[in-house]
Amino acid sequence: MALVLRVARYAQGPATFWPQDRRRLLHLCTLTTTAATTRALCRLQQQPQERQFSTKPAPTAPAQIKRNVAAEITSVGKALYETGWDANKPIEKPTTEQSIRSSSNRPSLPPPPQDTKAKDENRKEPDIIKSKREQMRDNMQDYIFTRYFNYVKNYDKVLEKNFPKAMQLYRVFFDGVTDFFGDMKRFLKIARIANDSPQGIRALNRQELELYMQMPRDMMKVAPALIGCSLPMVGYAFFPLVFWYPRTFLTAHFWTPQQRSEFQSCYMKRRLSYNKAVFRCLQAKLKATVKHPKHSAFADILGQLGSGTHPTPEMLIDVRDIFADGPYSLLGMPRKHVKNLINLHGLPGSIFKRHRLHEHSFLVHYMDQAINREGGVHNLTPASLRYSCYLRGLNPDGLSNEEMIEWLRKWVKVSTSIQGEHITLFLHLPILLGYNHPNNWKTIYGKRDP
Repeated sequence: MALVLRVARYAQGPATFWPQDRRRLLHLCTLTTTAATTRALCRLQQQPQERQFSTKPAPTAPAQIKRNVAAEITSVGKALYETGWDANKPIEKPTTEQSIRSSSNRPSLPPPPQDTKAKDENRKEPDIIKSKREQMRDNMQDYIFTRYFNYVKNYDKVLEKNFPKAMQLYRVFFDGVTDFFGDMKRFLKIARIANDSPQGIRALNRQELELYMQMPRDMMKVAPALIGCSLPMVGYAFFPLVFWYPRTFLTAHFWTPQQRSEFQSCYMKRRLSYNKAVFRCLQAKLKATVKHPKHSAFADILGQLGSGTHPTPEMLIDVRDIFADGPYSLLGMPRKHVKNLINLHGLPGSIFKRHRLHEHSFLVHYMDQAINREGGVHNLTPASLRYSCYLRGLNPDGLSNEEMIEWLRKWVKVSTSIQGEHITLFLHLPILLGYNHPNNWKTIYGKRDP
């Protein structure tokens, strides 16, 4: 064993010292045998290349000694091989398989002492402590985030308890923004359908047509309020101003039910205040239609309106040609007459007033056609009946469903019986069918009867 260790130590040197090491190894091996045999072997190894010229044979070592020397040399060679003694390669450590093979050849060693188990347990203890710390940290994070989210979720209740009026405004504004953007998405979808369909706007139903007509106005009206409230620092001052004048800056999406009823009544009263001005414009141009065949019939209709009654739908359909050309056509009416019609229908002011009237009349006419396609006026809901009357110039406040249905049937009958050249007759229907209506007269003058 000592010999192997010494050989391994010599293996760390360069390969150029192999002859000297070989002689030393052989010298060490012969020391274990008899002294005489060792001297003879040493002489032979020191003169490996000298030729023997003597005729006598050289003395040979016994067989047992040869076997011992061969065994030692074999063990030394095996040790040198295992240590990787090579001049061209670096020293490599034995691999796991080699260690397993060498350990299998060696005698079995006793099992490792208990200290290794203790060391393994000591190594596991920090891992357990670390996992417990991580678990505690995760639990603490879950607890903090859960409490935080619950607080944020219920924060509106805290504000509502401490600031009830402010929270009421906040809820109205939040619900209004939600409804507004929902209607805007529907409007974009409806506009795409109207542009892509071969029928155009006629492919829409009544509700889609109502939204298609109203939403652009609402978008233009509410845009300054939304932009002003979203600006930094300016929004804090602009937000109270918007809610201080909701009728000016906001639309029906942001109004409370009470505000909606109040503001619609105010708008309706403003619109009905132009009934008399439009009626005077019709009377003023009556003389210019003397040569028209329907002049006398239309004069009778104006006389009925002046006396407090209304003509029948059949009478209006009979005189529809008088509105096709002349002073009652859209291009023949004076500017004052056009301006009064704009205010009568509640349309926003614009440079192209005649175009605005033309567009409005066709949209409402398509709504009337959609009502017939959907089964008639009697199939409308109470809310739809009120909005339809409000849109066409009749104040629905205090009217029953039967009264609204009866008035709308007259309107729809006239609307669906005229053509595009009779557009001004359609624009004057609020006067011809509602000028003397008791509810409108009460709204304007505060009396029940005209």
